[in-house]
Amino acid sequence: MPKRARRTRLTCRSLVAAASAVLVALTLAPTGAQGATPARESTPVYSYDDAIRESVWVDTRIDGDGDGRTDRVAVDIVRPREAAQRGRRVPVIMDASPYYACCGRGNESQRKTYDADGRPVLFPLYYDNYFVPRGYAFVAVDLAGTNRSDGCVDVGGRSDVRSAKAVVDWLNGRARGYTTRTGGERSSARWSTGATGMIGKSYDGTVANGVAATGVRGLRTIVPIGAISSWYDYYFAQGAPLYNSGPEWLSDYVESPEAREHCRAVQQRLVDGAPRSGELTPLWAERDYVPDADRVTASVFAVHGMQDLNVRSKHFGQWWDALAENGVERKVWLSQTGHVDPFDFRRGAWVRTLHRWFDHYLLGYDNGIDREPMADIERAPDRWTTDRHWPPRTAVTAALHPESGERPGVGTLSLTPAQPGTVETFTDDPRQDETDWAAAIDTPTAAKAGFVTRPLGRDLRLSGSSRVTVTATPSTTSAHLSAVLVDLGPDTIRDYAAPGEGITTLTERTCWGASTTGDSSCFKETEARTTAVGHTLFSRGWADLGGHRAEALTPGRPYTVTVDLHASDHVVPAGHRLALIVAGTDRDLIDPPDTTPRISLELARTAAELPVVGGTQAFARAVEGPVPAPAVSGLGGVAEPRPIRPIPGGSTR
Repeated sequence: MPKRARRTRLTCRSLVAAASAVLVALTLAPTGAQGATPARESTPVYSYDDAIRESVWVDTRIDGDGDGRTDRVAVDIVRPREAAQRGRRVPVIMDASPYYACCGRGNESQRKTYDADGRPVLFPLYYDNYFVPRGYAFVAVDLAGTNRSDGCVDVGGRSDVRSAKAVVDWLNGRARGYTTRTGGERSSARWSTGATGMIGKSYDGTVANGVAATGVRGLRTIVPIGAISSWYDYYFAQGAPLYNSGPEWLSDYVESPEAREHCRAVQQRLVDGAPRSGELTPLWAERDYVPDADRVTASVFAVHGMQDLNVRSKHFGQWWDALAENGVERKVWLSQTGHVDPFDFRRGAWVRTLHRWFDHYLLGYDNGIDREPMADIERAPDRWTTDRHWPPRTAVTAALHPESGERPGVGTLSLTPAQPGTVETFTDDPRQDETDWAAAIDTPTAAKAGFVTRPLGRDLRLSGSSRVTVTATPSTTSAHLSAVLVDLGPDTIRDYAAPGEGITTLTERTCWGASTTGDSSCFKETEARTTAVGHTLFSRGWADLGGHRAEALTPGRPYTVTVDLHASDHVVPAGHRLALIVAGTDRDLIDPPDTTPRISLELARTAAELPVVGGTQAFARAVEGPVPAPAVSGLGGVAEPRPIRPIPGGSTR
């Protein structure tokens, strides 16, 4: 369907959904509210202590573990008792996760707990404490193969997505639920309006992306936090492996002991379908949600750390761009942190915003959040700005070109292409990383080629996803490339490379909702963990020089590859310089090739396409005029990257 027709269809659908939501909101209005001014905010009018806590097992209609019966996934539910007694239906906030038993959720690694009869007691995080008293149900789903669910974990594939989609279907009367894991007594969700919002960080948010990409009816909104959009891009960067293991390791890590015993065939399929050569196989196509963005009918409120080195911001950038192409309603927060939940870097504002978001999309309240600025961007620790659109509509691609300088490996970056035949060379050194390259940007070193602008005469903002096209000739049969953008100049930033990835956890607690003896709403406070630096690496990308092909390179033959850099929004201040670094292995972020290549860059066929606010003219103005004194500092950057375990969420470093 043409994009214009697609957007028209979405608009009509949203009008119908909005009308339905208004009717739902009127149905849910507290007693005595009929005839009054329509509610603009849900309030805590229901008892959390008296809430109904129950478990249901929903049939996924697939037999992932091959035991001859379809798998059932465990669904733990907490919902307001008074609403049920009055026959009032409630909308649902849902977090589907593989981590409820193995690893825990949130900054304090909370796990589900149950009483002696198997009824849920502790629901991790604050969603239940805060939203149930306000007229929502909270639903915590164990993905297939985890905790109390049947089936097998298939790491973003059909089983994972169907685990959660089946629950949305059940909430809307389209799937079967049972009161026990193996029994035949049915359980319905007549208490639910069917309006569902999925939320979660990392793996949980990834599942929300995958379910939204099915176009399932009833899913009104998703809130993916630091979430994956393509599992191939979690394990590989354009052919270059990011970890020394594949999805089978993660599957084994999160599965229940029972599933681990019965799911060996699934584990083997994960091994066979995800070769370490980096080929794009059918397994990865099944786990890529971006091509199905045209099926998304839910609104999307995305949150991502621009320095997330676990689920890198490329995942957000390509998903966001695909949603934009298909007219999906969306909102975004971009922080300076690493892999951190907004509850832990901007707590008060986050809960207020999330509250209004769910009130609008699940209760139908016209509170104006859909008409507010689309983006919140963290410019400095705890200092935020907003944008009506993101990226700004004035962000236009500017092509910057590297050129050799007076010393080897220390070149310039400008709007002028290099002369044909100009070459820079470097040798891959797996012992070095992006922090080593940036620290030596003005020094000839064998392991990198650096290209730097003159000091800027005015601020320069880059907003969106960049890419660097490189033509390079290797000396050996294998080669990996890294491309890094650096802001050269002093600043104070969140220390994303330190434990906490930009936050420090304090001992004091604040409470967000109601509590029971077994489920407290009080969580440890945090504060920004900052560091003074002399340069800031703000975007990066990696690739195998041969791309996704599993073939040996031909030494001496030139190859052209476009390296996708991670989405970011960064202002290079006046007086600072902008640098592009091209090098080989980025230690602890990609794995090295099996040879040690010397790589020659053809600079006339190498360029960086950067999303500059104001485009080429803005860049030209920033580097024209009198040369300001460069902002110099004896400080380095953040600490070197540390090895990351291939777990999207939980303890990863």
